[in-house]
Amino acid sequence: MSAGHLICRVVSFCQEGEYRLRVGFDDGSEQRIDFEPILRGEIFGELRDLRKFSAVRINQESGTLEWPNGADLDPETLHDWPVQGPMLARQLERAESLLREEPPRREG
Repeated sequence: MSAGHLICRVVSFCQEGEYRLRVGFDDGSEQRIDFEPILRGEIFGELRDLRKFSAVRINQESGTLEWPNGADLDPETLHDWPVQGPMLARQLERAESLLREEPPRREG
C-alpha cells in the first residue's frame, strides 16, 4: 500500500491480451495488469468469459474500471497493482478455499 491515501483516477485503458490491460492514470503513470489471478468468486469469476472481460469501461464518476456485472476495483488498487494485485489474489484464493470447506458436522 502507498504511504498515504493516493487519490487517482483511471483515464485510459487498452486491452493487451486475454485478461491483460494497460491502464493509464491522471498522474501520467501506467500499469500493465494481468487480471487472470483475481478472476475468482461470484463477481470476478464471471469475467473469465472473455466477452464479459472485454466489456470493461471507465466509470467517469468513480474514475475506475468497471464491468457490466458490477465488478470494479479501487483506482488506488489498480495504480499500486505490483503490490496490491498479488495481495488481492491471495485473499480471493483463501476466501474461495474457505467456501469449499465443508462445515463441521454435528453429532447428535
